[in-house]
Amino acid sequence: MKKIVLVLVILTSIFINPQSMLQKISPALETKLNSVNASEKILVWIYFTDKGGSPQSYYSNPHLILSEKSLQRRAKVDSEHLIDFTDLPLNQEYVQTLIDNGFQIKQKSKWLNAVSGYADKNTIENILSFNFIKSVDVVKTFKKSDDELEFNQNGIEKFNYGPQPEGVHSLNYGQSYTQLNQLQVPAVHDLGYDGSGVTICVMDAGFNNLAHVAFDSMNIIAMWDFVNGDPNVGDEGDMGTGSHGTNTLSVIGGYAPGNLIGPAYRSNYILAKTENTDSETPVEEDNWVAALEWADSIGVDVTSTSLGYLEYDPPFTSYTWQDMNGNTAIITIAADLAVKKGIVVVNSAGNEGWRSTPNSLVAPADGDSVFAIGAVDASGTRVSFSSFGPTFDGRIKPDFMAMGSNVYAARSSGTTQYTYVSGTSFSCPLSAGVVALLLQANPNLTPIQLRTILRQTSSRSNTPDNFYGWGILKALDALNEIAVPVELTSFTANYLGNAVELTWITSTEKNNYGFEVQKRYDGEQFQTIAFVNGNGTTTNRVTYTYTDNDIKSDKIYYRLKQIDYNGDESYTTEVMVDIKIPQEFILHQNFPNPFNPTTNLQYAIGSRQFVTLKVYDLLGREIATLVNEEKLPGFYEIEFNATNLSSGTYFYKLQAGNYSEIKKMILLK
Repeated sequence: MKKIVLVLVILTSIFINPQSMLQKISPALETKLNSVNASEKILVWIYFTDKGGSPQSYYSNPHLILSEKSLQRRAKVDSEHLIDFTDLPLNQEYVQTLIDNGFQIKQKSKWLNAVSGYADKNTIENILSFNFIKSVDVVKTFKKSDDELEFNQNGIEKFNYGPQPEGVHSLNYGQSYTQLNQLQVPAVHDLGYDGSGVTICVMDAGFNNLAHVAFDSMNIIAMWDFVNGDPNVGDEGDMGTGSHGTNTLSVIGGYAPGNLIGPAYRSNYILAKTENTDSETPVEEDNWVAALEWADSIGVDVTSTSLGYLEYDPPFTSYTWQDMNGNTAIITIAADLAVKKGIVVVNSAGNEGWRSTPNSLVAPADGDSVFAIGAVDASGTRVSFSSFGPTFDGRIKPDFMAMGSNVYAARSSGTTQYTYVSGTSFSCPLSAGVVALLLQANPNLTPIQLRTILRQTSSRSNTPDNFYGWGILKALDALNEIAVPVELTSFTANYLGNAVELTWITSTEKNNYGFEVQKRYDGEQFQTIAFVNGNGTTTNRVTYTYTDNDIKSDKIYYRLKQIDYNGDESYTTEVMVDIKIPQEFILHQNFPNPFNPTTNLQYAIGSRQFVTLKVYDLLGREIATLVNEEKLPGFYEIEFNATNLSSGTYFYKLQAGNYSEIKKMILLK
């Protein structure tokens, strides 16, 4: 009888396992597998069930996986949870197991807890048997729209929108004046805003003419080619050509007075090549997701993407208009996730405006939190190719409009030539540039707060529809809607070392007598705690600081009252500081690391202790004593200056009572 039972168990196992494996395969992948031969390799997503390991070390020290700038941006959205499960690294044992079984890794995504890569039928079947595999899906590849037109100065046609009025604005915009003036950008430039301090990631088909004079003063802080896997985002023998990226980058951030000026010409730029134009299916969504995660780790504030994903060449399965629901396309899911992390995602709505379907959107423009940008001409009329909404679930799209017909841009060949280009590809960077100007004015704005301000001030704010959204962006009107004093551009508060340090910056000052610093606790009224003298009248940026050492609660609210010489008063919005007293002793990894010549050391003290923080060289010799005193419970930060030291590896040790910890740092000169 036991033998019969054993046979039944084995037969049941054989029957169930294949069925369970099939449940892990998406319908799109199943269709794909049925259409290819056994040896053909398919580009797929492999999703994991978990990330394994112990995440607490990352939650308590998010600097291990993100830059300080990225963490500061995220704090605007959720200061209590700077990172979450999506930010944790992939389980490397899972990844290695896939590689050992013949899977060829292409991209990795911690946000999606997945990897993409190439595998044949047998490899996929083997992978499905692993219990850490949640699902497998085909990676979508995308067909580039062909309706973006280009007119160069010396060729088909030259458009003349009329000269810029003399003596009206501080900059000479040349032929780019019309596309900026429609958005009120010159008026905002006149107030001193130029995108400074804001980091923008432009994701496109490469950038093949960075030698153009329009890019001479551009501050490019990072570049990566996700198509070819190298730091060269130009052409130079790689797969894909970058003429499109050259155009879009010049529209948002070029600076060549008398010819072309972009709205955010002083921003910091991250360039990501994500599209391979060599093939008929040129864009893979995993490149875009990987680029977005990379930009997030650096500290991006705004992304500008002039790519749209809807139809694919055979034999790939296309998205349909019903899939434009904000929850189907992988890139849409990733885009909305980026917004939750504080990134403003700006994307072209698409160039599919002639379709007979109920919408003609392209992913990720269908995202709930994505700023989808449509195109108008110089007169403000929607151009026929601009995609329309609503999304399948009934939301208004596009969100906003900008000029996308005959936009002036840098040419992809030559270093001093320009061209006219058309498509929502170019309304997108214009809009992303406006976003950068507003974030410069108030870095504390979250993406959703910014969207609300833009909806309230765009040309159709009272009558939005699915062809124009909330209308053409109005940068000056939006700037005036931001609830800070006219002369104040940012106001932040940080708790460190049992004190709160307030910092605020003005771009220009007119008649500024000074600031009253006001404070309140929960349930109380604001009280003035200090007065900080103003700088009078100046056209320069001025940074003010004040340190509040009188901390009596774990939650404090601050605001500033600006007073002018003529008696005018204005208030900032409140800034709340949520003080968390540490329950343990922690020594964080220094940042940046490697460094030259300064780096910041952060530590937490869980109880009142005598604390020493010392630096040693490789031989164990003491180099510096940074802290040598009794400390109250709290978070502390100190700067270490290694100007007089040579390059090499150093150690720093924290001693507090019975707690002792050592970490390594690297000085590179």
